[in-house]
This record gives sequence, structure tokens and C-alpha cells, in this order.
Amino acid sequence: MSQQIPLAGVSVMSTGGNGTITDSLGRYSLYVKDTDSITFSYLNKGTPKYPVASIPNQQNFEISLHVNVTELKTIMVKQRNYHLDSLENRKEYAKAFNFRKPGIGIVSPNTQNAAVGVDLDQLIDVFNFKKNRRQAAFRDRLIEEEKEKYIDHRFSRPLVIRLTQLRGPELDTFMTRYRPDLVFIESATDYELQDYIKKSFQKYVKLKEIMGELKKENE
Repeated sequence: MSQQIPLAGVSVMSTGGNGTITDSLGRYSLYVKDTDSITFSYLNKGTPKYPVASIPNQQNFEISLHVNVTELKTIMVKQRNYHLDSLENRKEYAKAFNFRKPGIGIVSPNTQNAAVGVDLDQLIDVFNFKKNRRQAAFRDRLIEEEKEKYIDHRFSRPLVIRLTQLRGPELDTFMTRYRPDLVFIESATDYELQDYIKKSFQKYVKLKEIMGELKKENE
């Protein structure tokens, strides 16, 4: 409010899909188009949209936020870690991840003359077909979700945007059409993955040109 205290950690978003946060001096840098609008948000309090075309000085656009600085608390922001998320997920669903179809267990006698018996609890589990199927299906679903999340972790939207500059529906189409499989993701280095994205983008541009020419011919 006083326009004298810079605010760090303010979210700055454009309607074009780009976003950033202010640094310790309240400064920010954001790629926008003339058709975009930008908004600011701090402590869940947002501002109106500011059309870029109506900003007089786009190199130095400053606003002030109505924030009581005496109430601000220090927070620590950590980058999301896929491996830690995966470990937490496996810990939470440990029973499902470790599920194995039950078999019949043999109870060994402790004395020489005792008869060999069957573990009744395991025998009951063997014939509990519906429960076993549900457990197995749930485990398989968790494993598949973990695989998909790992692909999303490496073949991420920010990485694709940085290498291709695609946005909006075109980005969605590219992410779906050229999504790599798990075998490639697990074996590829960062360089190989980025090279794959660049080559896929070249194919995408070429296909787009061909489709444009065909459309003109049909017209």
C-alpha cells in the first residue's frame, strides 16, 4: 500500500499460460503477447486482469498490493521431487503395492508324530476371489499411475514449451501425439530426451505445413 516495501513471492500470470514470481526486490520478468492480460496474486488475494495492450510502459509495469506486511510469514518453497513423491505414494499404499495372490501355506509340525496341516487363514484367502481381484486390480492401477507420472515428470509441459514455444491447443496436441513410452523415458538421458522433443517438433511443423497445403487445395 505504501509503495515503499517490495514484495517477494507474488505470482504473476498471463492469460497466454506463462507465469513467474517476483524476486526479493519485487521484480519480475514475463513473456507476453499484445493480446494477453496479466494478473497478480498474493496470499490467495488476486488482482483484476491488466490487458497488455493498455499498459503504457511494458518494460516497467508496477502495481501496489494492499498487504499488511506485519502479518507476512516466512515460507520455504521446495521444488517438487518426483522420487520423493513416488516413495511417499508407495508408503501410503504399501499394502496394495505389496499385494500378492495368496497361496496355500503348509504348516510344519513341531513334533515328530504330528501331521502336516494347512494354514486355514491362507486357505480362506485363496477362495476369497472377489477381494483378491479387487486388490490385484488396485495394485496394477497404482503401478500404471506411477509409470504415467514418471513420464509426465520427464516429458513435462514446461520443458516442451521451452524447446518448442508451443502454447494452448497446439501444445496439448503435441503432448498427446508425441508422448514417449516408458521404455524410452527410463533409458533416455536428458540430452536424448530434448533431442527427441526437438525432432518431434520438426515433424509436427512439417505435418502442419502439409495439412495447410491440403486444406488450400480442397478450398
